Amino acid sequence: TNQLHLLRMAETDIGQWYSNIPFFTKWWFTLTLVCTLGANFGALPVAHMLLDWHFVVYKFQFWRMLGCVFFMGKLGFPFLINVYFLYSYSLRLETGVYDGRPADYFFLLIFNWLVLIILGFIIPLKIIGMPLVISVLYVWCQVNRDTVVQFWFGTQFKAMYLPWALAAFNVLLGGNGIMELIGIFVGHMFFFLKYKYPIDYGGASFVNTPQILYKYFPNRSGGVSGFGQAPASRRPAAQDEGRHNWGAGNHLGGN
Repeated sequence: TNQLHLLRMAETDIGQWYSNIPFFTKWWFTLTLVCTLGANFGALPVAHMLLDWHFVVYKFQFWRMLGCVFFMGKLGFPFLINVYFLYSYSLRLETGVYDGRPADYFFLLIFNWLVLIILGFIIPLKIIGMPLVISVLYVWCQVNRDTVVQFWFGTQFKAMYLPWALAAFNVLLGGNGIMELIGIFVGHMFFFLKYKYPIDYGGASFVNTPQILYKYFPNRSGGVSGFGQAPASRRPAAQDEGRHNWGAGNHLGGN
């Protein structure tokens, strides 16, 4: 009886945790688990989830452009790390600087996804889930660049260095760090076009959320803010042409 009671309590806790995950992070997290586990256990065809120019353009297999996001390859430690980063940093970004602005966050994901699809056709890349995660992590790290984060073995440093630390760590483990660098490039492209170029350099904003997304995902007031705030110019008039502080951030776990 006690074991049954504990089991029911655990199920309730898991259900509450899952229901509290924000919308886009929940779907991304869930589909990644379903597609990766399904493909590894033979329930889904791996060959039909890989990005391939020939099959997409000439065979009209457009589902590959989504399958290559949610399928993250073989099960193992790298998969667990990627899923952790997906959940952790997508949640922090969606409940932080994009809190109450689901359309804007969805557009960030769409923009980074489209850039990765183009790069995937050119390089080529068969799966783009990992660089997409790194691109979102990169944006969070730029918005919270002065936040102190913990890395492996208890090392601590500012968030702005985290993406590069991940790339270096991958190389130390025998990888090439290419996927991390691609994710950094895509994340930087979005951050530069959305925030840095218009604010620091007074340029036009080339990355704007289409109005149709606000129709389906309208802004909402309230909510619980997480980490970070949108970068904003502090120029009093037109006097300060220098660089700006991109947000002070918070210590992890210090909500």
